Amino acid sequence: MSRGDTERLIDMTEERRSAKAVARPKELPEVWGETDTFLFRQGNHFRLHEKLGGHLLSWKGQRGAYFSVWAPNAEEVSLVGDFNDWNPDATAMALREDETGVWEAFVPGLESGVLYKYFIRSKQHGLTTVKSDPYAFLWEVPPRSASVLWDLSYEWSDREWMATRQERNALNAPWSIYEVHLGSWRRVPEEGHRPLTYREIAPQLAAHVKAMGFTHVELLPIMEHPFSGSWGYQTIGYFAPTSRFGTPQDFMYLVEYLHQQGIGVILDWVPSHFATDGHGLGLFDGTHLYEHADPRQGFHPDWGSYIFNYGRNEVRAFLLSSARFWFEKYHVDGFRIDAVASMLYLDYSRRNGEWIPNQYGGNENLEAIRFLRILSEQLYQEFSGIQLMAEESTSYPMVSRPVYMGGLGFGFKWNMGWMHDTLDYFSCDPVYRKYHQHCLTFSAWYAWHENFILPLSHDEVVHGKGSLIAKMPGDDWQKFANLRALFGYMFFFVGHKLLFMGGEFGQWKEWYHEVSLDWHLASEGLHHQLLQWVSSLNHLYVQERALYENNFTGHGFSWVDFSDAERSVISFLRKSKDGREQILCVFNLTPVPRIGYRVGVPFAGYWREIANSDAREFGGSGMGNLGGLEADWLPWQGQPHSLNLTLPPLSALALKRVL
Repeated sequence: MSRGDTERLIDMTEERRSAKAVARPKELPEVWGETDTFLFRQGNHFRLHEKLGGHLLSWKGQRGAYFSVWAPNAEEVSLVGDFNDWNPDATAMALREDETGVWEAFVPGLESGVLYKYFIRSKQHGLTTVKSDPYAFLWEVPPRSASVLWDLSYEWSDREWMATRQERNALNAPWSIYEVHLGSWRRVPEEGHRPLTYREIAPQLAAHVKAMGFTHVELLPIMEHPFSGSWGYQTIGYFAPTSRFGTPQDFMYLVEYLHQQGIGVILDWVPSHFATDGHGLGLFDGTHLYEHADPRQGFHPDWGSYIFNYGRNEVRAFLLSSARFWFEKYHVDGFRIDAVASMLYLDYSRRNGEWIPNQYGGNENLEAIRFLRILSEQLYQEFSGIQLMAEESTSYPMVSRPVYMGGLGFGFKWNMGWMHDTLDYFSCDPVYRKYHQHCLTFSAWYAWHENFILPLSHDEVVHGKGSLIAKMPGDDWQKFANLRALFGYMFFFVGHKLLFMGGEFGQWKEWYHEVSLDWHLASEGLHHQLLQWVSSLNHLYVQERALYENNFTGHGFSWVDFSDAERSVISFLRKSKDGREQILCVFNLTPVPRIGYRVGVPFAGYWREIANSDAREFGGSGMGNLGGLEADWLPWQGQPHSLNLTLPPLSALALKRVL
């Protein structure tokens, strides 16, 4: 049902409503109980998707569908759909007598696939509106906007993954995340460059991710959204995977297939703001129901979207139920929660006079903070082996610390500071890097304040920022050498890893959501060799526990030398939990080879070269240390022994002591 259809329906209804009253049903299925009513009004109902929305069921021997919607400020509500010719007089809904503001109806004879919406006449001046179902499990393919009655039944076959994911998704397990936008990862040129469906993409994505050695896939928001250009971040259907790529069962198949291949699935989830489209949550019953009425609290200036009213109990229950829904019904392994900083601060992206302080006069959004803490406590309590990660761009403390310690309760936090500093450094001409050495070293001073993920995400390759390879200075050879060194630095530094699609083979063009990645490059020359380097880093990361076991404690990292800014060389050690396995990581970030460069090490014996970004197989010049070398009994840089190394140009090296 399009926007034009909705407008015509409202016009038509004004004439009909003035002509006659609408009969109300006297008897309805008992879907709601007293406990549901109590929890809903308290904001502690976490399974509202089982009560509100459209549900197929049998009642008094009749098969049909039960519908319920929260619209406390409505004067009357009716169902419209293809089953009643979109006639607002045909199917009235009854207001429950429990003061929840919930309207309900039972319609016999309905089956899965029926289209429907809610016609709402508000108490506010009799305003009328037609709304899609906030709790719908499926929506029409945009730009059409009707809700679709749907059965979510599915026989899952991912028991092995679900039984072992607590170990796979632990904080001290290796996490290397491949961030993906489903609509543009790969398209079908023979069919008008249409995106792949959920079922089509499953084997192709799994094969690529597995070959590359990534451990998890993170999907840009797949929750239904009206505008493709928002990449899903302007969400409208918080209980529905977008129908652009198939049905809910098709998306379940994608998650299941990835699990069967040993790959975890993370979803972007957006409780920070929502789309303003007329058929969505905004002004739902003619009043500001889900959002704040005051635009200083309820409208986001950066994104032109509404902000949830986290202090309204029923809204909090809506979001908590949405979160639980994806873990329960779709077996996902985690959420990356978008724009957390915009939730934490009332003055986020606002000037003086454009925001309202909290009750204590501060800029913290106390209601949002409470919501995030309830969210993390509930999800971690209910679902074993999941993780929550925050995209939080400020220095707000203890984001990834438990609620009982005063934290927000997330498992991980994106390290936005590391990302900005690192890209600033690597985009700088090597001639000037000696003046910017602090960009590589500063993040080590706060690396254990949170459980950090190092993100090279979609946000860094859009809106004129250029692709990762395009950011690198120099000629083509130097660009690829710089990018290999950047990836080496990311994989060897403390924190889990995240890389947006296309970066693994050095796509030249910045990402555009309406076209496929340039996959032909992945098999060509330096692009293919870069792909091999990223694959080798992923597999090395998973194999070497010194690179991941202690990512979030100071015991897993120590500097060897960060002071040689003149030659743009840094070196550090990564250590396993028991300290027995140690890996020396050395970076030469100029095009000048360094022959006989001495680096201190803690142990005597043979140090094997386990990674070299300058190897010929990765597109480098082939310089190195002939597979490894013996440590000298010469103290250096505060270490009892040292290695006399050859440092290739624009390179990342890793050497491991052989026990």
